[in-house]
Amino acid sequence: MTTDVSKPATTQRPTMRQRIRNSDVWWSFTHSKSAMVAAVILAVLVLAAVFAPLIAPQNPYDAAQLDMWKAELPPIWEQGSEWPYLLGTDTQGRDMLSTILYGTRISVVIGLASVALSLVIGLTAGLCAGFFGGYIDNILMRLGDITLSIPTILIAILVSTVVRQLLPSELREIGASAVLVLAIASSSWVQYARTVRAQTIVERSKEYVQAARLLKVPSRRILAYHILPNTLTPVLVAATLNFGMAILTEATLSFLGIGMPPGQPSLGTLIRIGNQFLFSGSWWIVLFPVIQLCLLVVVVNVLGDWLRDVLNPKLR
Repeated sequence: MTTDVSKPATTQRPTMRQRIRNSDVWWSFTHSKSAMVAAVILAVLVLAAVFAPLIAPQNPYDAAQLDMWKAELPPIWEQGSEWPYLLGTDTQGRDMLSTILYGTRISVVIGLASVALSLVIGLTAGLCAGFFGGYIDNILMRLGDITLSIPTILIAILVSTVVRQLLPSELREIGASAVLVLAIASSSWVQYARTVRAQTIVERSKEYVQAARLLKVPSRRILAYHILPNTLTPVLVAATLNFGMAILTEATLSFLGIGMPPGQPSLGTLIRIGNQFLFSGSWWIVLFPVIQLCLLVVVVNVLGDWLRDVLNPKLR
């Protein structure tokens, strides 16, 4: 005689894809036309920049591919243009479409790296200041107050100039991007630090943190595994908005001549070069990089505003 023993029904855990599709963020994204359009445009701009070597008709960094006889050719729809220079050429014979794609890649990489570095500095400072308090909190916050009392662009100019002078002359052009990342991050970490500090002060008084302290859990583990995850929501929103600001800061420094060198042009460098020929009739040298920069910053800010509204509990 056999007995039929039925197995208890097991509940299958939803996959990551299912959790994302069932989340409020995904619902809000699919019901926001502005966010979807901005995301598509940003994806196209970033992917075009990443795959610039495959898309661009020319490598603007390779002097062997440049032809001075093709300098200042107008866009393809203007008289006197030549194929394949769709957006014309600059004063060195570089294809404008190629320089914009390569310049966008440099601007995006510098923007992402500077935001990542400022996040690391700001998160570390904010967690330490809020958790330990006392003289650590006073020192870090007073340093932040001093930083905020100076305009962001002046701090970036000061850091960039000082670091460039400290570097050997043969390394200044090679390390230009690293200098820009350091200069931008040194002026933007305070916002993250203050946000995380305020959240940490609230979290450290809760019962789960007190229980962890009673169990002799190391402070670094409490900060990394318990407090930090509860402070990331406002930080992610600030990081998204500051990404566009970092790109603008890089463009400003490059426009002033203390950013990326002409041999490795970012969008700011292209605008600075094109601005010199604006009134000579070669309007396309400055116009197209300006359009690319404005479009990139606008779509990032639109996504940042949408993310801020979605993650704001007061608006739910």
